[in-house]
Amino acid sequence: MLGGTEFVGRAVAEAAVARGWEVTVFHRGRHEPPSGVRSLHGDRTAPDGLAALAAEPGGWDAVVDTWSAEPRAVLAAARLLRDRAARYAYVSSRSVYAWPWPTTGGPGAAVVEGAAADAGPTDYARDKRGGELAAAETFGADASLLVRAGLILGPYENVGRLPWWLNRIARGGPVLAPGPRELPVQFIDARDLAGWLLGALGRRLSGPYDLIGPPGHTTMGELLDTCVRVTGADAELRWTDPETVLAAGIEPWTQLPVWVAPESELYAAVHRTDVSRALATGLTCRPAAETVADTWRWLTSIGGVAPVRPDRTFQGLDPETEAKVLAAAGGVPGTTPEEGASGD
Repeated sequence: MLGGTEFVGRAVAEAAVARGWEVTVFHRGRHEPPSGVRSLHGDRTAPDGLAALAAEPGGWDAVVDTWSAEPRAVLAAARLLRDRAARYAYVSSRSVYAWPWPTTGGPGAAVVEGAAADAGPTDYARDKRGGELAAAETFGADASLLVRAGLILGPYENVGRLPWWLNRIARGGPVLAPGPRELPVQFIDARDLAGWLLGALGRRLSGPYDLIGPPGHTTMGELLDTCVRVTGADAELRWTDPETVLAAGIEPWTQLPVWVAPESELYAAVHRTDVSRALATGLTCRPAAETVADTWRWLTSIGGVAPVRPDRTFQGLDPETEAKVLAAAGGVPGTTPEEGASGD
């Protein structure tokens, strides 16, 4: 496991240990690795940063890599491990697709241009695509697995999306809830991603797979209602129509995590993904309520402040903007502004 101490990598390492697999975790030593693994330290971006990995005797059945920066770091690791591992799984992203992202991706779908296996850091999409190329070119198409994940949530999240909603709702009071309440959304729990990935390695799957929960896995209403329930907060969800949210200059996805205005190009890209191939090859997804509850349990266990990756610029919605939109929209908790004004 290259990484293995944070979020997705940690979920994969913990799932592998739970299956009784022997797991070696190669990481920089910034975080404690999961229990039950063998730990090696090194910085893959530094000169001779793979020395501890190179000195390790023997080999592995599979390598899992979650790297998100310069592709050449994936290439260096893959080349080092080519004759010492049977398969290479690279956790990529649906961001590698050419815009607009296709509902049905996988083999043959158009991807971003300008990516290269030996490239330095560029942007997220080309870095991830370059990582894919590094894995596939080194291990070959039949021995490389490319996991093109969509929105990932769950315990240990280090991007800040679900933790932001949980902390905001835990503060209580009126909460700007972007509507419509029944809006279907897709995400995958990192632990479900890990379970599918390990099963795919065991089945010797190869090539690209889109990985996210099925369309309509949950709704914005269910997601935020569960946040209210698990936090026990005295919070009032003020459901606000998309037009009001957008007119206030609020950025979907970043300022209001998970949410994207329906019927937009971005909504189709992130919440209407066909994952029939993943479902047919063993993907199972736990209820959204379990993901929310487990994330809140983890978040409170570490004092309520989630770790945030330095290469992410997530901010959330500031209280001043939220208060202004709520004041302008009015309405009744649990309704849209139109419903609150109708008198019904």
